[in-house]
Amino acid sequence: MAVFLKRLLHPGRSPAALGRLMGRREASLGTDPGAAVRVRFAPSPTGFLHLGGLRTALYNYIFAKKHQGSFILRLEDTDQTRLVPGAAENIEDMLEWAGVPPDESPRRGGPAGPYLQSQRLALYAQAAEALLKSGAAYLCFCSPQRLELLKKEALRNRQTPRYDNRCRSLSQAQVAQKLATDPKPAIRFRLDGEAPAFQDLVYGWNRHEVASVEGDPVILKSDGFPTYHLASVVDDHHMGISHVLRGSEWLVSTSKHLLLYQALGWQPPHFAHLPLLLNKDGSKLSKRQGDIFLEHFAATGFLPDALLDIITNCGSGFAENQMGRTLPELIAQFDLSRVTCHSALLDLEKLPEFNRLHLRRLVGDETQRCQLVGQLQALVEEAFGSQLQDREVLDPAYVERIILLRQGHICRLQDLVSPAYSYLWTRPAVGRAQLGAISEKVDIIAKRVLGLLEGPGTNLTQDVLNGELKKLSDGLEGIKHSNVMKLLRVALSGQQQGPPVAEMMVSLGPKEVRERIQKVLCS
Repeated sequence: MAVFLKRLLHPGRSPAALGRLMGRREASLGTDPGAAVRVRFAPSPTGFLHLGGLRTALYNYIFAKKHQGSFILRLEDTDQTRLVPGAAENIEDMLEWAGVPPDESPRRGGPAGPYLQSQRLALYAQAAEALLKSGAAYLCFCSPQRLELLKKEALRNRQTPRYDNRCRSLSQAQVAQKLATDPKPAIRFRLDGEAPAFQDLVYGWNRHEVASVEGDPVILKSDGFPTYHLASVVDDHHMGISHVLRGSEWLVSTSKHLLLYQALGWQPPHFAHLPLLLNKDGSKLSKRQGDIFLEHFAATGFLPDALLDIITNCGSGFAENQMGRTLPELIAQFDLSRVTCHSALLDLEKLPEFNRLHLRRLVGDETQRCQLVGQLQALVEEAFGSQLQDREVLDPAYVERIILLRQGHICRLQDLVSPAYSYLWTRPAVGRAQLGAISEKVDIIAKRVLGLLEGPGTNLTQDVLNGELKKLSDGLEGIKHSNVMKLLRVALSGQQQGPPVAEMMVSLGPKEVRERIQKVLCS
């Protein structure tokens, strides 16, 4: 037994030295009841970050910031067979993109590191040793084949699969004999006694009698890696976590975790289990839904604040639901006691409207608007590239004018490089026949527009132009004003629909409008 335990511990570091290190860490973090708020987001890097994970991270972040605490990212990578390449980096990248960066993480480091569970195996081994010594845990030699047979038999009898605790009653002599042939057994936690009741900060008082419905759970696998139950308890303790805000699917496991805290002699944190984030039809968010990953939203032009807004708007934790909240407002208004047990139904069809509100807010801020100008310039280059007949369309003043005129009308910056707005960046190919089909008075209308542009001191504001454009059809028998506007819209943009003609003219500017109208006369 002693030899087996020694193998579990970190090579080159004695149990006593490791204990002293852990003790110093606990003291430095102040894990007493009066310690600062410390919360953690602990995803498994078995996939990229999606909206469900972002919501859990966000609630942890805003709770920490509201209480001047710390938000920690810990990656639970103990299931090495399911790791997805690049997922660990993506999770931290997307948290930073979303504006909720961790204070401590694998990338940033911190006083409670390492923040990858695969690098904390010695801590789990020491906890397992303590549980074995106290009799709260035991070695299990059951093969995967036997465990699979137990499962199949239970399912055949329409029972919930559970371990039969066979190795719990092995004598010391039997254990020694089995260790000689199987030197790498698993370790199981003994579910004895009544599970303690606990007050969840969302679901209220709870108790789940796990011993009566479950077999003793594995806490340390034969490969030295812990299961979630041991790892989360050990890490939350040594990282000084004060509050565990996690998904409600872990509510029934909390009694098991509290038994582990009790067996290890540790003070548990406060628990708050968050209701699930579901699709609007009540179905679960699935990683197979390609459109729920943050990378998708970032690539398609949705703003981080819009995502944070919609995933809190559809849930609870605030006095009232309102659109357009910024992150500082979410922090100020969040109240954990207002989180209800009801699942949050997410309607992504509303996301463009949320994005429109937040985009308009950014346009109203001069610093943010300058950043938007740079982003739109890059989008125009990417979308049109060599098609640009005149690179003056990339002039910052022109790009800014477009953004200001179209604010409130577009949901994403990318909308401005869609086909509907291509006329802003490239000159349309409009034939004389196309215009003649609208009105026979093409030349007269074109000349009147040129005269309007060349008038002395004409101020090309949208209001002034609206008034002047209404006069264009004066004296033109049989020509409706609507047809004049339709003709001008096609001449300027090549399209039947779009923004008001006056806005188009202000957007393009008098020089470009003049060139496009003269082209009509020459065609």
